[in-house]
Amino acid sequence: MEDFLIIKLLLAVIVGALIGAEREFRTGIGLRTLTLICLGATLFTIYSDFFAIGEGDPRRIAAAVVTGVGFLGAGMILRHHGGIFGLTTAATVWLVAALGMGIGIGQYLLVAVATVLVLIVLWAIPYLQRLTNARQTLSYEVFIPLLEPKYEDLFAVMRANNLKVSKNAMSKSETGINYVWQAYGKPDSHRSAMLALMEKEDVKEFRAV
Repeated sequence: MEDFLIIKLLLAVIVGALIGAEREFRTGIGLRTLTLICLGATLFTIYSDFFAIGEGDPRRIAAAVVTGVGFLGAGMILRHHGGIFGLTTAATVWLVAALGMGIGIGQYLLVAVATVLVLIVLWAIPYLQRLTNARQTLSYEVFIPLLEPKYEDLFAVMRANNLKVSKNAMSKSETGINYVWQAYGKPDSHRSAMLALMEKEDVKEFRAV
């Protein structure tokens, strides 16, 4: 019996590490986190079998796992200058916990198929987006010193590269002006706009995420 439970834990580590490796490659975070989440969800599910002896309700532990993982996922979502980041990683955290619970109750075929589907979604969809040159929205933040070229000069770069601008914002400090906006368009257009902004001598700081 104990050997069988240990196999479940090893499977949880493998599944969590496979999906975590993809997040680590793309975002720099995820390998250890997702591995531990999958292992923890498996453990709690195994414990639920023991707690169910007598009048216990194993469904309460499953509900608690979902709630706890929801808090972890929420902590990975960031909002910055009108843009929202980390949603994919947060959704992956939620799904990895479900895979761990599946391992805990012995649904190995279902977990295997779901793991393959998750990896396909995480790897294939970004590839297809690049292949089809699908449009995307990026948040731009540009800092220029005072008395340098104005707002319109920066947005001329966006228009020249066929990017649609929305959610404009700006702030002023003693050293300069900080412009923030979101632009929607093809990846190639974003790359061209980034190169154009980096080549402008008056742009002292620049980032696009």
